[in-house]
Amino acid sequence: MATAQKKSESPKKATKPQEATALLRADHKMVSMLFEQYESARSRPKKKALATQICTELTVHAQIEEEIFYPQVKAALKDTELVPEATVEHATLKDLIMQIEDAEPDNEMYDAKIKVLSEYVKHHVKEEQNEIFPKVKASSLDLYALGEQLAQRKEELMAEY
Repeated sequence: MATAQKKSESPKKATKPQEATALLRADHKMVSMLFEQYESARSRPKKKALATQICTELTVHAQIEEEIFYPQVKAALKDTELVPEATVEHATLKDLIMQIEDAEPDNEMYDAKIKVLSEYVKHHVKEEQNEIFPKVKASSLDLYALGEQLAQRKEELMAEY
């Protein structure tokens, strides 16, 4: 789904490797758009479909960060604060995602869980983009190689869903 989006934006982007933080920012932007669509959705089937897509995108995104991005960032930055905090935030997000996946959009608690998830994701994204990403860009990490690893693993995981 993100690949089709890339191709429509610019033919050059489709063949050019993506830098790691750019790939993660694109994920953040897509999930933000999905949350906006959910807020304006009125039918239960539409809400359920959007919630499912949000949960899938967030689950895959968290997994590639935890498997690939965070370990390399932690090592490169010798970080003992930002990555552990982000990992704890992921655990809370995963718990909320499980609650949403096990529910139906037939009461106010479902909408409330999506709203809280949205707010929590916004907080997490802000911290990543304002605190972690600038430090990563200033590090010695090869962000294009890291981006390629993230993209490959994301493709594998999305194929499973």
